[in-house]
Amino acid sequence: MVDYKGKVVVLDFWATWCGPCRIEIPGFVEMQNKYAQQGFSVIGISLDDEPEPVVQFYKEFKMNYPVAVGNQRVGEIYGGILGLPTTFVIGRDGRIYAKHIGAEDVSVIEDEVQQLLAMSPTAEKTDFKLRRTASTSTKVELGDPAAIDSEIPGLNLTKLTAPQKATLKKQLGEQHCPCGCNLTLLKCRQVDRACQVSLKMAQQQMDKILKSGV
Repeated sequence: MVDYKGKVVVLDFWATWCGPCRIEIPGFVEMQNKYAQQGFSVIGISLDDEPEPVVQFYKEFKMNYPVAVGNQRVGEIYGGILGLPTTFVIGRDGRIYAKHIGAEDVSVIEDEVQQLLAMSPTAEKTDFKLRRTASTSTKVELGDPAAIDSEIPGLNLTKLTAPQKATLKKQLGEQHCPCGCNLTLLKCRQVDRACQVSLKMAQQQMDKILKSGV
């Protein structure tokens, strides 16, 4: 298993059917060749439904860095993937220094990588200069693993006692979700993690239980 600790990493969420991804990936292949010996790696996370087209694409584009087939849960850890490609630039200290939504000129990401390669593995790079473009976000909010891996996706249940958790699941299992899915709130959360209607209602119900202390 490859250890990425102390490395600069470009984490790229993409898909074989994504046109902008196909334009961007050859630049990542070139960067991998250019900086690998300096402690750099690209990691691709394909959001394709099946691995077969990814394997074919990998060979066709002569990709020279690891690629895995991800899912919605992986995207949630990184605050949700709202468009493809979405690329994170991570420093040697494990911090995310930049997030690019949409295809980006490789020179922008390469400039950021060069800055981070020069940093110490044990210290934050406080003088990092973000290349500001229309598709660059300076604020990256990571998802809550406890909420992502929850029995009720989207809710962090760690503050609930066992009886409170049972009460919440019972209540959500008895309420109809008004999003149009014809499911209960509990079932909607379990089968459609992206539903904001069931998430909001479930969160409100949990807050009531926590407030009551019962």
